[in-house]
Amino acid sequence: MGACVSTPAKLVHIISKRSFHDARKPLPSPDQNDSVVQTPRALQIASVIKDPTGQNIHEKYTFGKELGRGEFGITYRCFDIKTGEKYACKTISKSKLKSEIDVEDVRREVEIMRHLPKHPNIVSFREAYEDGDAVHLVMELCEGGELFDRIVSKGHYSERAAAMVTKTILEIVKVCHNHGVIHRDLKPENFLFADASESSQLKAIDFGLSIFFEPGQRFREIVGSPYYMAPEILRRNYGPEVDVWSTGVILYILLCGVPPFWAETEEGIAHAIVHGEIDFTRDPWPKVSEEGKDLVKKMLDQNPYNRLTVEEVLENPWIQNASDVPNISLGENVRTKIKQFSLMNKFKKRALRVVADILPDDQVDKIKQMFHMMDTDQNGDLSFQELKDGLNKFGHYVPDPDVKLLMDAADADGNGTLSCEEFVAVSVHLKRIGSDKHLTQAFRFFDKDQNGFIEFEELREAMSNDDLGPNNEQVIRDIIFDVDLDKDGRISYNEFKAMMKSGLDWKMGSRQYSRAMMKALSINLLKNESKQLK
Repeated sequence: MGACVSTPAKLVHIISKRSFHDARKPLPSPDQNDSVVQTPRALQIASVIKDPTGQNIHEKYTFGKELGRGEFGITYRCFDIKTGEKYACKTISKSKLKSEIDVEDVRREVEIMRHLPKHPNIVSFREAYEDGDAVHLVMELCEGGELFDRIVSKGHYSERAAAMVTKTILEIVKVCHNHGVIHRDLKPENFLFADASESSQLKAIDFGLSIFFEPGQRFREIVGSPYYMAPEILRRNYGPEVDVWSTGVILYILLCGVPPFWAETEEGIAHAIVHGEIDFTRDPWPKVSEEGKDLVKKMLDQNPYNRLTVEEVLENPWIQNASDVPNISLGENVRTKIKQFSLMNKFKKRALRVVADILPDDQVDKIKQMFHMMDTDQNGDLSFQELKDGLNKFGHYVPDPDVKLLMDAADADGNGTLSCEEFVAVSVHLKRIGSDKHLTQAFRFFDKDQNGFIEFEELREAMSNDDLGPNNEQVIRDIIFDVDLDKDGRISYNEFKAMMKSGLDWKMGSRQYSRAMMKALSINLLKNESKQLK
């Protein structure tokens, strides 16, 4: 499957002439030989990647500041010792790889990045190292910021700008499909600009969920990010058509600022994707051309066999003539919505840490006692198995995906185990200590002058140790704007409380949890559809 497959995706599109109801049917025995989720366990990983450049990356590179943090690893700026050239290095801790699926994801990501051709809109892969503790992927450094950040920084945002961005993403998808790769996780966060210049290239940077495919091949594994997930993924019978759907979702957001299928829960999102209708009535849709709306509809066709292929979308006049698409501003409201949608709520994460810090001493002592009882080998850290066994021992049955989730949420240093301090933090989530009492105490931590409001200087001081990027004052202003519902320039307690209790379940941040949850929802959806078809 690793060989180059240059057959155009259109062949995949026309191979089957099945009806939509046939396409909707699940494959036989959906749980037989199912590799969607495996029980996390301690793995003895001899090696992850094939043919690494070497073992000691520090012989060739020096490491600089942290650029970002994901579920499995941390990305750093690094420098070639001989030439001084700057690169990005994604360091993946082996201790974070809890299942064979995790290992295979990383192994396949390296194979795909090596396999794809050099392209101006795909981040270039340099080399890979592997030592006993981690895998290190060295690649092109992109310092121009995320896709949505660039959009909201522009004073004038139009349908033409959305068309130009979409055309670039489609060109990337075409390269992937023509080389036998389905991306499976197209979303705005996975695109960065190379540099800060106006002419900078937009680049796809993450292929962690991508997979090789052959014409006609169908997949069953539940992967991707819920907002951008095609309905046939939930039906567990899909092919390269899913990338066109995800690009259609991105286009919808680019044109109006919100996703087409939205809900507060995983189940709500899944239901909206499979059964929801696309809204073209609200502002700014009346300003959008009929050609633009028509293309969105065709990219978000529920039937993957009727959906346009990437070649067909690129041949669409609205995309072909992107530079001639209306340049009328879609309005400040769209830019604001995109900004709110894309802004990572660092404030909320900081507040959760504060809640952990302000627990009464007796509660903290009890949690610490639990920690020491769970730490069976007495090495000062909890492994996944120790956490799981300990929770069961204390009467807290937690499914394996949730245990992994709790580990990932609390493992601040990314070493794959929990220290006592990290365990206290995870206990905040486990015990759901998010009561009004503790939220009030957390609010007072930020409200230094105790006047009932969190103001700019107070928030900036409280988050001074958080890496907010080079334009940290603007990030603080953005956070306040996002949380400040009455727009008086400050955050009241009720606004703080609403922020802490709103939005998607924090569990969706985990790939393993998302797979398990979306698989369960998929099975329920298929059962419901089967009843409706009878």
